[in-house]
Amino acid sequence: MILSPSILAADFGILAEQIKQVERGGAKWLHIDVMDGHFVKNISFAMPVIKSIRKYTDLFFDVHLMIDDPGDYIDAVIDSGADGVTFHIEAVDDPYPCIEKIKRRGKQAGLSVSPDTPVEAVLPYINDVDMVLAMTVYPGLGGQKYMTRVNDKIRALRRAAGENFLIQVDGGVTKENIDSVLAAGANVIVAGTCVFTGDIERNIKDLSR
Repeated sequence: MILSPSILAADFGILAEQIKQVERGGAKWLHIDVMDGHFVKNISFAMPVIKSIRKYTDLFFDVHLMIDDPGDYIDAVIDSGADGVTFHIEAVDDPYPCIEKIKRRGKQAGLSVSPDTPVEAVLPYINDVDMVLAMTVYPGLGGQKYMTRVNDKIRALRRAAGENFLIQVDGGVTKENIDSVLAAGANVIVAGTCVFTGDIERNIKDLSR
């Protein structure tokens, strides 16, 4: 599995130091949510934040766009330091232009699906992207409880995509439920609150499988 700690739950006053703790804990990815206040009812990191932390770490920047018109921002996000860019199927009429734009820049392309969107919405594109993100909470706010009903969607994605495809989950993953999440077929785990509450390095080791 790949653990991708979400800095949405970090202490922004000591963000660079907490990113170093993530590295020391052994995580290889860092999950960065970009929210515009329109697609979701929250506002978060934009390009200046991504660019400012890029110089402090070589971690894989796993950038999740929860925004309208994601194609307008892909180049700017990549220029700021993103290694992978994931956008929502619900935010576009046709995902292919965004996928192609990410791929042309040599980055990992991901497609995200919200809890109430049927898995069939993303199945036609699994051969065109590197990863599908199944949201296990409603996008936009941290600290929500994991929606176990999304496990059926994860299982369907795993059956369709095969053994090695990257299936990411984001929202409500804890030390107590991570094994059931992995058993459903996820292999990339976003974790925020349970990483950045308390001993970050210990938390990452406890979550790692």
